[in-house]
Amino acid sequence: MKIKDQLNRNIDMPETPKRIISLVPSQTELLYYLGLENEIVGITKFCVHPVHWYKTKTKVGGTKQYKLEIIDRLKPDLIIANKEENDQQQIEYLAERYPVWISDIQTLDDAFNMILTIGTLVDKKEDAQNLAKILKMRFSNLNFIKKHRVAYFIWRKPYMIAANDTFINEMLKVAGYENVFGKLSRYPEVSLEQLRECNPAVIFLSSEPYPFKEKHFDDFKNACPNAIVKLVDGELFSWYGNRLLKSADYFEGLKKSF
Repeated sequence: MKIKDQLNRNIDMPETPKRIISLVPSQTELLYYLGLENEIVGITKFCVHPVHWYKTKTKVGGTKQYKLEIIDRLKPDLIIANKEENDQQQIEYLAERYPVWISDIQTLDDAFNMILTIGTLVDKKEDAQNLAKILKMRFSNLNFIKKHRVAYFIWRKPYMIAANDTFINEMLKVAGYENVFGKLSRYPEVSLEQLRECNPAVIFLSSEPYPFKEKHFDDFKNACPNAIVKLVDGELFSWYGNRLLKSADYFEGLKKSF
């Protein structure tokens, strides 16, 4: 079977892969949702959903650094990766040896396309189509009139935010927010002085990749005393598989909390 990935690469692979390694937590959870209990032979140490896979499936390293000898031992007939989350050099190495399908996701449409294509790859096309249909309906029902100006922090020491050209930025738009750092690109470092100058109405501190807590509020409150500072579930802003099923309701509840 020949199929293109989201980098427009042609992938040669078996008709139905039987030994799959996933290097992306949100896509690992999607594979579980699609019923690939027996086909998944390897995941990363960050693939925490579902819990029983995290406890029982073979770990092949992290999302950036893999244990290549373990991957070789598992003999995968498909590796599922992501342009942003995985290390380019190691993915290129693996692609010389195994079929590697790479997602590239910045928008909801990219996420829907990924779900549908992976469904085709693993012979779960109908399940993937049903999931995409439900997600499209749920997000189409969101209608936020007031657009709060927001800064979304993903890291501390140094402070880093989600800016333009990211899936998080897309989800902020969907959830009814204007990113005050929307003119910047990707995940830049910013200072509290820059934050003060942008004057957001809302400051989101994400639960991942840095696990922000309420004890971190003071610096932001001092910089922007009039802003609302809130902890948010990073998975619901950045995971682009079936976890999106929870995102629309979460966004509605978040807006009502202001």
